[in-house]
Amino acid sequence: MVLTKENIIEVLRSVYDPEIPVNIWDLGLIYDIGIGEKSVDIKMTFTSPTCPMMEDLLQQVHDSVAAVSGGRDVHIELVWDPPWDLSRMSEAARLELDLTEQGW
Repeated sequence: MVLTKENIIEVLRSVYDPEIPVNIWDLGLIYDIGIGEKSVDIKMTFTSPTCPMMEDLLQQVHDSVAAVSGGRDVHIELVWDPPWDLSRMSEAARLELDLTEQGW
């Protein structure tokens, strides 16, 4: 199977922040996905730099992507710029959390 960005997005949609009932892709926590011959590079953030589940979520992202990477190394870069905000969420995530434009 050829690894595509869509394959990676699909597995990232299976990773949920335990404090928010929305997957990390739709939350807008993934900033970039790069696929090379030998590695998959993910740039991601968190809703807060003090997220108590940060290490667990990073491990879940790594393991989920590694499962479909075709043997490539998986590198996750944690970034804080630009900072995450509600505008990064998908429309589906905002609806799930009852966050309309009037409410944020």
